[in-house]
Parts: sequence; structure tokens; C-alpha cells
Amino acid sequence: MIFVALAVIAIVAIYLYNIRNFNYWKDRGIKHDKPILFFGNNARNYLMKKSVTEMLTEMYWKYPEEKVVGFFRSTGPDLIVRDPEIVKRVLTTDFIHFYPRGLNHTKEPEPLLKNLFFADGDLWRLLRQRMTPAFTSGKLRAMFPLIVERAEKLQARALDAAAAGRTLDARDLMARYTTDFIGACGFGLDADSLNDEDSAFRKLGANIFKVSFTDAIIIMLKDMFPHLLKSIHSLRKVEGELTDLVKVILKKRNYQPSGRNDFIDLLLECRNKGTLTGESIERRKADGSPEIASLELDDGLMAAQVFVFFAAGFETSSSATSFTLHQLAFHPEVQKKVQDDIDRVLAKHGNKLSYESIKEMTYLDWAFKEGMRMFPSLGFLIRRCVGTYTIPELGVTIDDKARVFIPVQALHNDPKYFDNPEEFRPERFHPDAFDTVALKHVYLPFGEGPRACIGERLGHMQSLAGLAAILSKFTVEPAPETVRHPAIYPPSGIVQSVKGGLPLLFKERKHFNVQ
Repeated sequence: MIFVALAVIAIVAIYLYNIRNFNYWKDRGIKHDKPILFFGNNARNYLMKKSVTEMLTEMYWKYPEEKVVGFFRSTGPDLIVRDPEIVKRVLTTDFIHFYPRGLNHTKEPEPLLKNLFFADGDLWRLLRQRMTPAFTSGKLRAMFPLIVERAEKLQARALDAAAAGRTLDARDLMARYTTDFIGACGFGLDADSLNDEDSAFRKLGANIFKVSFTDAIIIMLKDMFPHLLKSIHSLRKVEGELTDLVKVILKKRNYQPSGRNDFIDLLLECRNKGTLTGESIERRKADGSPEIASLELDDGLMAAQVFVFFAAGFETSSSATSFTLHQLAFHPEVQKKVQDDIDRVLAKHGNKLSYESIKEMTYLDWAFKEGMRMFPSLGFLIRRCVGTYTIPELGVTIDDKARVFIPVQALHNDPKYFDNPEEFRPERFHPDAFDTVALKHVYLPFGEGPRACIGERLGHMQSLAGLAAILSKFTVEPAPETVRHPAIYPPSGIVQSVKGGLPLLFKERKHFNVQ
């Protein structure tokens, strides 16, 4: 009897724990779907039937007249923002109330998640201010020769497939190109995944974003019981390998900058400057002024920054460039305009890719931006509320239980902001057509505000260079097995991916400029 009683008490306790927030949006007058036990509104995502982006997009269109929509990811209340003015508040105007991303389930995240993207609070601010100098125009220009070397290998791999009439997965091709570039400019390593089918570096990158059923269960349980499962590391499968890699590189350089000016050198320079200090974003003195925060950049933190530089660098760029190639394959008239633009610019620059020539390829830039509009690498942005905050447009007050989701994929494809959004039309980004002010908080491929992507210019530059390298020598066409509208890979998380890749045919052009 005692066992039965304890079992009943346990079941009731779990039930009450799971429904404790289920009136959160009802009490605030925010429309939402009725949540269910354990899953909230997120069952199909947990069961790997729909990606996070797909779930958010679905809710965006289900409530077309609302400025915001309520959602429950397991027991936690989330707010999906549909209104650009509220987006602006969250990302920029009232950033001080929304500076955390809220991706970590506890205050002490697992080792590899102590990086610039996942970190919150003072850890984020100190890392951001110290790492920003790595992405100046001068440093990007210095990196460009590394891009050219990888672009030539990219052309060679595509040429082999073209000569054999063999289909190439554009997603995998561009992932190998970006992996090799990140290996070179990030770590001074020659990953050579464009030549080596079984490149360990490429496999490491693929493993980071591979989501097994076990991973999905862990994600769901962490949403339900974050404090009970804080010792379970979701990145354990790559944690040891990546940490060991960083240790080998640091030891090889004798823990001193090597003069390569790569990402590892930047981290070593940061550490050599001593303790990172700055004004706290989290803590205030009695007089209201910020306290001083400090941080030691140890090996563990360095490994975490290397992880995000590697993972974010290759996955986002390869997603964006491959989808752009996919669209160009189905729009030969647009592809011809892109190639004419590339040919014209390269002819002025001795038929060589260079930092200056890439910046002059205007129509290519528009085409890439249009690809990112239709299928942004990051399908959503996320922030957590700090304390209590009243949304002026609604008069609704939320607190630190709530996370805010900005459904980038849905905003980018809303005809309210982009007419005929399903049409691939680079001319949307002509300066005379694109309303920079009105669309600043609608078009968000790299985010916006203080937590916008720190590597935006680097990612943009390597992406345009990769596209220029391919399209100067090849015309891309749909392969027999190409799906016109590829399905989203359901386990996709922050970075979107398509199911089954993006197979294309690469046909060598009779006339091209790049040597």
C-alpha cells in the first residue's frame, strides 16, 4: 500500500509540475493552441516529425491577425513574435531586457556551449568585446588568399563530376568548401575535405549537426526537467575530439600566436592580454552603475569558441550557398545574369578572384541575399526575457519564464513584406527597390542588434567567393533526382537543413574567366 501511495503521489507531482505554466498565455490574453501533457505544443518536433522552424512557421500563419502568438515547448511558455516593431524592441531598442538567447537550460552550461553564440550575460559580453577585432575589414582582406586556394579546389572537384556527367550534392560540396576554409583560416589546418572523401574534419562537422533519436529524447527531457539533467552533455559525442584537437594545436604553437592571424592566434592574443574585464550586463551596484565583470580565457573556453567558429562557420554558409545554387538551377535566366555579372567583374581584375572583385559582384550579391530570404540558414532567432517586461504595443507583461522566438523563415516569406515571396527574384535587393528602414527587422538572415552574427562579413565573403568560383566555370542544372521543393530535415535545430541534400548537375561553361 505504501508503494502504491508513493506512486500515486509521484504521478500527481509530475502532472502538476508539467501543467504549472499552462495558463501562462491564457492569463495574459495571448492566443495559443491548447498544450498537452509533457509535450506542450511541441510534440511533432520532439518526435522528429517537424523542425523547430517549421513549427514556428505553422503557428505564424495559423494566427495571421495577431502581433504575437503563445506556444509551449514542453512546460515552458514561449512567445512567437509576428510584428516587426516588437521584433525591433526585442533585438535592439529594449535589448537590455532580452540579452540572453536562453538556449542553455541551466546557469552553468556544458563546456562546449560556453561560446559566443550560446553564452549569456557577462560571459557573452566579455567574449564579444574581446573577439570583435578579429572580424575587421583588414583581417578579412588578409584571409582572402586562403579563400582563393579553397575556391580552386572547389572548382577541381566540380570539374571531375562535370567531366563524368555525375550528379553532385551541392549541399555536401559547399560544406566541404566551407569546412576547408574554416580549417585554414580558423586553425591553420589543411582539412582537404574537397579531395579526401573520408576527411576526418568533414566527419567532425557532420557529426555536430547529426541528431539521433537518443539526442531528441535528451533535448525533450532537458526541456522538461532542466535541473535534473544538467550533467548530461548533448555534445559529448564531439566534445573530446574537438578539445583534443585544440590542445594539439595550442601545444604545437607553444601557446603563443604563430603569425598566421587565424582564429587560434586571436584567442591566444586574447589570453596573453590577461584577464578579460568589462562592465557587467547582469549585476548593478547600489547606485545603479554596473559592477565590473572579469573572465579568464582558459583552454576550455578556447575550445568552446573554436567549436562555434567551426560549426557555425561551415554549416550556415554551406546551407545558404547550396540553396542559392539550387534556385539558380531552376532559374537559368537569373543564372545567366549572375554569370554575366561575374564575367564582367573578373575581366576587370585579370580573371582572378580577389577581395576587391567579390565586392564588385553586385548581382551575385543580390542573388545570394534572395536565396537567404527564401531559406535563411537560421530559421528563427531566440531570446529570453530578463525580469519582467511589458510589451508597449500589447500592454502585456512577461517575465523570465518566457522565451521569445522570432520566426525568420516566416517573416522572409510573408507577402506583406515581399510580394510573390515564392518567386526567386534577386532584383528585390536593388537599392532602389529594397526598403532598408521598413525591412530592417523583417529581413534577418544574420540577426540584428548587439547579438547579430559577429562573423556576418566573413560568412558573406566566403559564400560569394564560393558561388563565384562555381558559376564562373560551371552552369548548374537540376539532376534527374533533384526535388524542386526539397523537404526540411525534421531534426534541424537552429540551422536549417534539407532532407536528402541538393543534387545538381554541373556543366562546364564554354567560356569562363577564372584561371
